Amino acid sequence: MNLHLLLADDDIDDCDFFREAIDEIGELTLSVLNDGVELMNFLLAEPINHPNLIFLDLNMPKKSGMECMVEIKAINELKNIPIIIYSTSLDRTVVNQLYDMGAHHYIQKPGEFANIKKVVEKAISLFTDANLQLRSKDKFIIQP
Repeated sequence: MNLHLLLADDDIDDCDFFREAIDEIGELTLSVLNDGVELMNFLLAEPINHPNLIFLDLNMPKKSGMECMVEIKAINELKNIPIIIYSTSLDRTVVNQLYDMGAHHYIQKPGEFANIKKVVEKAISLFTDANLQLRSKDKFIIQP
């Protein structure tokens, strides 16, 4: 199954590491956007080419990940796209809020490439196993 993943993240180094992990995993298509406005424009302009899974950074310029998530969940054509938060911080209050808002999982960006690949593979396997629809607060945070 060739999945179309979308990464919305303004940190170029993080995007490069994520792209390298995807290249090593194989058989995946990746679109990378660098701010929330680009993300929303892409999603609204590409109704036929929606991603299967969105990895969403919270702290982006122009429009935050949280603002994007609110918009995505409010649009019928987009609201069922699974969203995995991919952020540097791990503030439990924010994590709980994102769960309540409908995010499927939360990944704190790992510092090592091997761990980036591990968490991305875990997220993809959860999606391909159709478990993303079975959201569980105790399994919300994906760790290497």
